[in-house]
Amino acid sequence: MSLTSAATLATLDKTGPRRITDLAAVEGVTQPAMTALVRVMEETGLVERRGDPSDKRVTLVCLTEAGASYVRTRRQAGVHAFERLIGELAGDEVEALVAALPALKHLAELESQDREGPKR
Repeated sequence: MSLTSAATLATLDKTGPRRITDLAAVEGVTQPAMTALVRVMEETGLVERRGDPSDKRVTLVCLTEAGASYVRTRRQAGVHAFERLIGELAGDEVEALVAALPALKHLAELESQDREGPKR
């Protein structure tokens, strides 16, 4: 799976259903490229398109249960990889990471705000 596909699934998991144009802007790709990406992910059962209940002219891309499961599995794999790597660090290096956690948390919050894109 491409990084853009994985990032798009993660965005949908965090923010809920989105328009293709919103996803394209958040992921930094063109609308035609996102349309093609969504088509492939739809064919593999990771996302589905649904009508927007508030505007019947709009189609939203939604994560399926298979897509949500993929995101959870990928995140868990990342957690396990970090656990293993942190276990190989010296004590002072682990202490340095612990001291950096507030700054890292803030970075993650900033990144999350960027990924949410324009508010509707």
